[in-house]
Amino acid sequence: MSERAEVTEAAETEEVVEAEVVAEVPDPASLGLELPADPEEAIALLLRELRDAREEATSYLDDLRRVAADFDNFRKRALREQAQIVERAAERLIVDLLPVLDSFDAALAIEPQTETEEKVLAGMRSTHTQFLDVLSKHGLEVIPTWGEPFDPEIHEAVNSPGPGEGRLMVTEELRRGYRLRGRVIRAALVAVAHERNEE
Repeated sequence: MSERAEVTEAAETEEVVEAEVVAEVPDPASLGLELPADPEEAIALLLRELRDAREEATSYLDDLRRVAADFDNFRKRALREQAQIVERAAERLIVDLLPVLDSFDAALAIEPQTETEEKVLAGMRSTHTQFLDVLSKHGLEVIPTWGEPFDPEIHEAVNSPGPGEGRLMVTEELRRGYRLRGRVIRAALVAVAHERNEE
């Protein structure tokens, strides 16, 4: 292709691009603008309109960002509340199951008299273990008692240890206590006595 042909083609392409740009420029009347005849006044008017449009767009964008932030906060709060509702429902169910665990504990404390009773007791122990395993997966823990120092946060003493020296120790568990996800839901009922200093 000759140099003259390339120049001619480039000029034609430039004319097409200019025609497309001119075609994209809207008529000022269609935008609600009446441009003055003086080009400088027209430019000043257009710049003012541009400034106002940008301020309005910025205001709308700020509003949109506020609404998006509010919605995000609402979504997070709703998820937290939903998790709390599920936790409270699980806690209520587990608290309602504690008397069942107490019945298991009482039944397992019985001494079997026959081989059949021993087999029944073995089955109950297995069921009791499974039951505790399932509840522990949901955050239930048995509060330690036997031989532990007395802690009024997790133990409830049913006797007065009387006068004596030394720290109070748990000597007997009368009813198991439980924590759920680290929080005491029922204190252990225990008997206490002063620790003996063996010399």
